[in-house]
Amino acid sequence: MTLPSPDSHSSPATSNEQPEEDLGFGHVAAQNVRGRFINRDGTPHSHKYGLGPQRAERLYRHALAAPWPGFLLWTVGFVLLLNGIFALAYVSLGSDAIGGSDALALTDPFLRALAFSVGIFSTAGTGPMHAVGPAATWLAIAESLAGPMVLLAIGGIAVARLTRPRMRLAFSESAVVAPYEGGRALMFRMVNVSPGELNNVKVRVSLIRFETFDGVRERNFHVLELERDLVELFTMHWTVVHPITAASPLAGVTPEQLAADQVEVVIQVTANEESFATRVTSRTSYTWEDVRWDAKFASIFTAAPDGVIAIDVERLSRLEPLAEGSTSRPAALESATP
Repeated sequence: MTLPSPDSHSSPATSNEQPEEDLGFGHVAAQNVRGRFINRDGTPHSHKYGLGPQRAERLYRHALAAPWPGFLLWTVGFVLLLNGIFALAYVSLGSDAIGGSDALALTDPFLRALAFSVGIFSTAGTGPMHAVGPAATWLAIAESLAGPMVLLAIGGIAVARLTRPRMRLAFSESAVVAPYEGGRALMFRMVNVSPGELNNVKVRVSLIRFETFDGVRERNFHVLELERDLVELFTMHWTVVHPITAASPLAGVTPEQLAADQVEVVIQVTANEESFATRVTSRTSYTWEDVRWDAKFASIFTAAPDGVIAIDVERLSRLEPLAEGSTSRPAALESATP
């Protein structure tokens, strides 16, 4: 797609200065990156080298972000693994390394060692069992030091998960170019799926695309003007709308042009989370492959008793097809003088 003179559009990033619309990637990175900038889950589609593996930091962040069932499953598995390793160490010392197990009728050497290890590791006590010999005693001492430290670390991560303010937004699976006030508009929907309430919610939508100026093809950034970019209360859902007018960077766009320009729409949402009175952020993006044409969002509202306004979140991404060419062809007002 070849665009008219830059005088009628946002200036391209042809200098070393970073344009105001740049998301922070810089001109050089913007021209060399292939693929999307932001993943659908909001994480940056980028890497940093030269910082080392950072395994502990990454493990901590994964532990904070993992769903509770997965976190608990991995925690129990990790603790059992450590106790199993200690149990094998006790077994390797011989059958006489642990005494006092006759009263418990534990004849299997590994099970006896595992029961003893769990008692030492968790500081719950081992009952009549005790370490016999210097090697077993030193091993029990080491485990009695390691166990509480591991359990304290796990407890600290659990507390951090419970007290960490965050926002859980569900975005529609696709964005849609739908009819809007005699023309068309780019839209997507989102809803707060967390029980906590959000207020003062602000959304910023940026368009990343390749454009051609004076025969030079380069990637540029545009901030899209929205019908509404701020809501005070976010108790239901929000359909974010960018009207495609003559002044819009998407004026006259078609599905073929969107694909040729390798368009990506980056969304950043900030809000105040009421439970912790903290500002939180969520991100996502749609590429040209995620945009649907000749369709509109279906109603998300549903019936509820006592006249309560209700929505069905399962309908968040539901679309209603329209006649072919309804929005895949430019509207007349897009060619009007802005």
